Amino acid sequence: MSVTVVVGSQWGDEGKGKIVDLLSQDSDIVARYQGGANAGHTIVIDGKQYILHLIPSGILSEDVICIIGNGVVIDPVALLDEIRMLESFGVKVKGRLFISHKAHLIMPYHKLIDQASEKENGKAIGTTGRGIGPAYIDKFKRTGIRIVDLLDRKILEEKLRTNLDEKNTLLQKIYGYEELDVDSIVKTYLEFDNLIDPYIKDINLMLNEAISAGKKIFVEGAQGALLDVDHGTYPFVTSSNPTSGGACTGLGIPPTSISKIVGVVKAYTTRVGNGPFPTEQLNETGEKLRATGVEFGSTTGRPRRCGWLDLVALKYSVMINGISEIAITKLDVLDQFEEIKLCTKYNVNGKDINYFPADCPTLEMIIPKYETIKGWNKKLKGTKTYNELPQEAKSYFKLIEDYTGAKITIVSVSPDREDTIIL
Repeated sequence: MSVTVVVGSQWGDEGKGKIVDLLSQDSDIVARYQGGANAGHTIVIDGKQYILHLIPSGILSEDVICIIGNGVVIDPVALLDEIRMLESFGVKVKGRLFISHKAHLIMPYHKLIDQASEKENGKAIGTTGRGIGPAYIDKFKRTGIRIVDLLDRKILEEKLRTNLDEKNTLLQKIYGYEELDVDSIVKTYLEFDNLIDPYIKDINLMLNEAISAGKKIFVEGAQGALLDVDHGTYPFVTSSNPTSGGACTGLGIPPTSISKIVGVVKAYTTRVGNGPFPTEQLNETGEKLRATGVEFGSTTGRPRRCGWLDLVALKYSVMINGISEIAITKLDVLDQFEEIKLCTKYNVNGKDINYFPADCPTLEMIIPKYETIKGWNKKLKGTKTYNELPQEAKSYFKLIEDYTGAKITIVSVSPDREDTIIL
């Protein structure tokens, strides 16, 4: 058993990219198992910032092989832009990046439908408009187009014509868009096929052979557990399974191959888009967290909603993912707070509960109950060891560990790779 799964434990944007980048430095393979270019990982190395949307964070560690699994939906434009960006920074991609031939493609009509339906929807979900949801809809309708379909022009044309009969009617008559042309799309995607052909591989076979050989493998998802389509704050969720269970279906590896699950947890809580957020601070505290933490989406630039750490939600995430170890990120954002709060109970209609409700109406009614600890009022950036951390920070860790039952093993005190403490 040589596979470690790294999951976002909140509503995404926890800093998974930095943690995977750090852990992958002594690994053989890093694989991505779900989502699309609606996710963004920001990594800072020696002051240089890299923003990745599809390619796993491990690409920044020399000699690490990176894989995009069958559970990912791929936007050709975003993928090629990302490859060019990395190559412009001197990062070798060819020969190190491999993509599943079973991965589904995001087509031009997916993006148009996503943007139009979000605009028309009476209660918007808050999607990025990048076609992720519509691509997954077609996948489960069994009308999706996979990378393997690009190998046969005739099959590709047949599938596209069938799809466009429906999509063009929807785009033109419901949303008022111009019809899309089959021949133009076929030409564009066959050109894309020529460009990505060197990267395509049977990654299910590749990964399972690597597991049998005892290779060290890290797998990562996009977004966070509370955005999981089954286990998140439905319907304000993503269209796939960022939880640890998604790793097996999204990569074709058995559950028995997984040896460890690490949950990445921001030292406070943020959320992008709409949906319930019990500990959100619509006040000076929320503004301070946003400004200090530079809480703006790396994919969309949207300001993130900010609030105190929600231990009730975190314990739920630990439970459904099987998290045994926690990596705390952005601890330094709390440096300037005299007092720090952690939500330890929910109150609903006058009754205290300590579990995470399944339905949004109940979540919207929650009044959070907090435990308050004294802040450390000390700059943490540059701290190298656990012993150097102030006692108040250690007390913060103990509260988290005691409440969730998971052990904190990594602490990040700045965006830079070097400012990370391994406990």
